[in-house]
Amino acid sequence: MRLGFLSVCSVLLPAALLSGSAGLVEQGGGGCLAALRPGGPCLGENGDECPYRVTLPPLTIQLPKQFRMMEKTAQELQSLRATVNQLKRSCLACRPQADRGLQSDSAEGPAPDLGQEGKGGKGMEEEGSEADGDKERQAVDLHEMQVKMKRMSNSLRNARNQISSLQAQLEEMNLLSRENVETMVEKKVQDQCSKQCSRECPVEGSVQFMIAPRDCSDYNALQDRRNGVYRVSPEIRNGTFEVYCDMESYGGGWTVLQQRLNGSVSFNRTWDDYKRGFGDLRSDFWLGNDHIHLLTKAKDMVLRIELEDFNGVREYAKYERFYVANELLRYKLSVSGYSGTAGDALRFNKHYNHDQKFFTTPDKDNDMYPSGNCGAYYSSGWWFDACMSANLNGKYYHKRYKGVRNGIFWGTWHNVSSEYYPNNYRQAFKAVKMMIRPKNYAP
Repeated sequence: MRLGFLSVCSVLLPAALLSGSAGLVEQGGGGCLAALRPGGPCLGENGDECPYRVTLPPLTIQLPKQFRMMEKTAQELQSLRATVNQLKRSCLACRPQADRGLQSDSAEGPAPDLGQEGKGGKGMEEEGSEADGDKERQAVDLHEMQVKMKRMSNSLRNARNQISSLQAQLEEMNLLSRENVETMVEKKVQDQCSKQCSRECPVEGSVQFMIAPRDCSDYNALQDRRNGVYRVSPEIRNGTFEVYCDMESYGGGWTVLQQRLNGSVSFNRTWDDYKRGFGDLRSDFWLGNDHIHLLTKAKDMVLRIELEDFNGVREYAKYERFYVANELLRYKLSVSGYSGTAGDALRFNKHYNHDQKFFTTPDKDNDMYPSGNCGAYYSSGWWFDACMSANLNGKYYHKRYKGVRNGIFWGTWHNVSSEYYPNNYRQAFKAVKMMIRPKNYAP
């Protein structure tokens, strides 16, 4: 069976890498059989991002026998589910027939015509015998159906018991978590290298390498932690992509999803733009709904929202649970567990609640407003209700404005109650940031 990708984060490459050489780490007999070869042309503005392919020594890992049984157990579970579904369909097919039989037994027929009794007494006797025979056959059929339904009920009960037993076995197998397997692989690599090396492999202590960090929190191990653009891979099969990491604020490890600093980028964009992401990671940008989904799927994430107005007032909102579904589910938002100073505008009340809402853009209407598209009206993409108590992707205004509230909006801001349309000025925000990190993160 296939095991998931096992990232080996403790492999340290030799000083030969620093001089640009490639090939075997150590030449000659008894060397470390870890090969480093170029994997393609260098990329980046200055050609400083060069892909390399690392070949590690072959590994033989002894895994518990439960792994051998897991695939077989999963197949049996799937087969049982198919059987249960078939039995349910059979029960549904039998039930209407049984109901019709019961109705025919209990129904009262019309009274006989007494005027015909003398003329056709014998015919009526024949008809009566035929009717009695039909009732007997119906009673037999009904009894057979009842027996079949009882058997199906017993089969369903047994199937449920077997499914429960198999689920318990699967839960027991899952006790051997991915972290334990990574530890086993890491130990095996170290043991094999120590056996095959004739001398200790050269290591540059100040250089650290990590393979496929899943988000910015995985860069916390770096000695020199700085804000900047890094590459992450929440799921190795989907490749890597660039994100902006805030490594200095509130313990660091934050992956920034959205940022508004100067209004240099328009957020009045299409569904495809919000899907892929747009803007400049060092300025105004939206990371992309596909990337946000992968990041929140890989780990349980905490969301922190920071806002600043042009009067220098700074507030924040923190949510202990933040998840965005995939495109098939229209990037549905799940958010809860508020704390902070800015107020819970994402879950304002039962009429304006962005939790469990789909993403809407000016060209794709998924909101709850029946008479129009909130994204088109407010010129942005967001998890609109009908329509909003918050919208961090609204138009960037450099000062307070009048008219339609299509700017950046947070419905629980301290002076928002004074904004009566259309006479008073509306609040404008100087800076906004949305960022996430794992719930179990330890600085």
